[in-house]
Amino acid sequence: MIGSVILLFFASFYIWALYAGLVVLWFIDGKIKKEQVIHALLAGVTAWIFTLVIKYFFPTNRPFMIDGRIADVLLKPMDGSFPSEHTALAFALAVTVFLHDRKVGWFYLISALIVGTARVLANVHYPIDIVGGALIGTLIAIIFEREHAFNLFVSSKRKRRR
Repeated sequence: MIGSVILLFFASFYIWALYAGLVVLWFIDGKIKKEQVIHALLAGVTAWIFTLVIKYFFPTNRPFMIDGRIADVLLKPMDGSFPSEHTALAFALAVTVFLHDRKVGWFYLISALIVGTARVLANVHYPIDIVGGALIGTLIAIIFEREHAFNLFVSSKRKRRR
């Protein structure tokens, strides 16, 4: 019973704790500045949209749809399994934070791995879904950091004015 509640927490709710952590980081204003929190949020939203597009064009059955076991999550997802949205979001946040503050970033990276692992144990994803989500989240976070998200928006505004 307790194991099931713990799994439910990490598979369904822990991602929201990571987002709440960004709010804390916003106000602490240590090594993580407000700009980095915004980068993390933008990377997360982008990763989420990217995973939705992949799921739309390449739907795959989830483990509980095939093996008949229950999905140990609050809301049973009925969309495609690959890639994991939760894991993509978690890794987008984690890698963004890691690139700005290694100490807090390691906590976020370990947390992202926990989210992905819990989704597999909860019978809503296959391990490859987690790997795909982790790669998507990581790549998007690196692109946002490398291109500096605000420069992407500013340069597109400048191009439109010309």
